[in-house]
Amino acid sequence: MKQAALANELTVVDSRLMKRVLYGFAALALLSVAISLGGKWFGHSIAMAGYTDDATVYQVVIGNNVIAVPANTIRFAQARRDGIASRLDLYLRYPRMDGYSEPARDDFNHTGTVKNIVFLSFEQQMMSRDMSGRFTPIYSALITRPGTAGPGGTMIYGFNEKSGYLNEVLVVGNRPGKEPFVARCLSGQSADQSLAPCERDIQVGDELSLTYRFPREFLGDWQALDAAIATEAGRVLKAGR
Repeated sequence: MKQAALANELTVVDSRLMKRVLYGFAALALLSVAISLGGKWFGHSIAMAGYTDDATVYQVVIGNNVIAVPANTIRFAQARRDGIASRLDLYLRYPRMDGYSEPARDDFNHTGTVKNIVFLSFEQQMMSRDMSGRFTPIYSALITRPGTAGPGGTMIYGFNEKSGYLNEVLVVGNRPGKEPFVARCLSGQSADQSLAPCERDIQVGDELSLTYRFPREFLGDWQALDAAIATEAGRVLKAGR
């Protein structure tokens, strides 16, 4: 009797143990699948590095302006949505003027030797004049003359000590019948360490300011660059609300 009872007890224990072992294997299998899927998603997330190749078009409202742009041109993930914003930051590959994609990955990751990404920021106009309009009343009194010849027929001027523009130069391109092309660029080591050391702002839309930053190498092509930026702004800006 005792042996029979002991055998039954061992059978019950073995049954419980086998169930626990099976449950353990099942849990490990599920965990392995979860880790695998999670690893693939996380690995993809790291590879994208904040970029997206999603071409869904979002409509962002700033003041009386509607800016319709695909997600892969919007620089920050939290801004990839429809709705009202105070500012919208984009990045584009010049001269194609396209956003992030798998073929463009190296360009956006800056792994090559050529810099070709421009950064655009739309926000409501804070000043009555854009950078070209500020040259005569403001910048001309802050620069040191004579300047030096720059790329693309431009002139490059240093700023005087009281200007407040430390480690910057002013680049001016003559445009007959129009106000000059004007951009501020970092100089020295600061310029070497920056992906887009030059900056220019223009007025677009309904009291909207567009600031764009670009590599210094683009100065030799400043007329085509400025025209491409203005054309792109006109393309993405829709009728106001």
